[in-house]
Amino acid sequence: MGERKQGYRFCVKVWGCQMNVYDSDRVRTALGRRGWEEVPSEREDDAELIIITGCSVRAKAEQKVWSELGRYEASWKKDRLPVVALTGCVAQSLGKKALSRFPWVRLVSGPRHIGLLPDGLQRVMDVPETRLNLLDDDPRAFFDLDEVTVRRENPYRAYVTIAHGCDNFCSYCIVPYVRGRFLSRPKDDILREVRALVADGVREITLLGQNVNSYGKDFKDGTSFASLLRCVAREDGLERVRFVTSLPQDFTPDIVEVMASEPVVCPSLNLPIQAGSDRILKLMNRKYTYAEYLEKVRSVRAALPELGLTTDLIVGFPGESEEDFQASLSALKEIRFDLVHSAAYSEREGTPAAVMPGALPQEVRLERLTRLNTLQDAVTLSINRGLVGKICAVFVDSHAPKGLAPTGERLLQGRTPTDKVVIFPADETLLGQCTHVKITAAESWCLHGEITEK
Repeated sequence: MGERKQGYRFCVKVWGCQMNVYDSDRVRTALGRRGWEEVPSEREDDAELIIITGCSVRAKAEQKVWSELGRYEASWKKDRLPVVALTGCVAQSLGKKALSRFPWVRLVSGPRHIGLLPDGLQRVMDVPETRLNLLDDDPRAFFDLDEVTVRRENPYRAYVTIAHGCDNFCSYCIVPYVRGRFLSRPKDDILREVRALVADGVREITLLGQNVNSYGKDFKDGTSFASLLRCVAREDGLERVRFVTSLPQDFTPDIVEVMASEPVVCPSLNLPIQAGSDRILKLMNRKYTYAEYLEKVRSVRAALPELGLTTDLIVGFPGESEEDFQASLSALKEIRFDLVHSAAYSEREGTPAAVMPGALPQEVRLERLTRLNTLQDAVTLSINRGLVGKICAVFVDSHAPKGLAPTGERLLQGRTPTDKVVIFPADETLLGQCTHVKITAAESWCLHGEITEK
């Protein structure tokens, strides 16, 4: 395959967290600048290059990637196409195995080598026999890609990474091993990116980091996450600012003060609890107790009574007794989260928890996950039903999923400041704007409403 003046046709497939979406959007933007043509996933047969960015946080996510990579065998044997590149944290975890197992995988790149990806992809496409290993050997080195995400999944919302990696080493978590050690981005670079996104039509920005609260701790000038958040919130043209994720031990009063005093910062917070049992929290190497976590929640709710609070929680951790599990259920009843991102514990090779004694049978993990989700669904539905009849400010960002609307009716979708999904009939001229919606019905996963005057 020789070099082509018009570039190559490529397809990007993304699984996992917002960071994977953000990184993939930057790569597709960089390739677009080179004159390459992106084709949608439904037309991936037209692509000469498939870029897979995957997640390795759970074993099931890795299995999905293995299955996806195997799909290209017949096409490769017939036409020597497509070339496949495996990127992101899943590449850091599986990259060497993928290179040796699948001849169509021509490039693997860890998340800290993203800046070398465009040239690397050009090379493997221009020179057919080339195979590149861009895995992250040094957990502190970083090769960034200086691209604003002109090509995004959503034209009105965007992610901006403010920090890379993590130094917390929770015993179950693979992130420090696949995304490296903690590194804050320079504040000026972040603000420059925010301004460019606003100029491109973005009205809502979510700041990303494995632990955004740690932002600035590796600087010597006193910069903190609270100070960065205030600066971003005061950028002209932004209507909403969100951030994920916050570790409880580093969530400090100055962050709450900014959330309460800056109207652009949404009153929504993801504060992972992971377990309600102090014994399990200690085994997880989480650096707080349940009582300390609860005090954080109470302080935020005192300052932000309308707070939308979500969390992450793992069931079936090694050694988790029924009593420990009941403590997690009690936490859901006491705190009443708006939403819980729950998961059954999944062993990740190389983490301390993977070799801990007391591993629970898979059926026990799944049974506890079902019980927890049943409880939380009821809590979420109760909270959402309490909003029926109220008027909410909704930022309209997309069409509602197909199949929800009666024949001929146009449904749009947006979010409240507290991050509730609202679906309502409206003309698409409202996309990218804020409007007021009266809530008429509630489900556990969304609200329904109709446009109204404030």
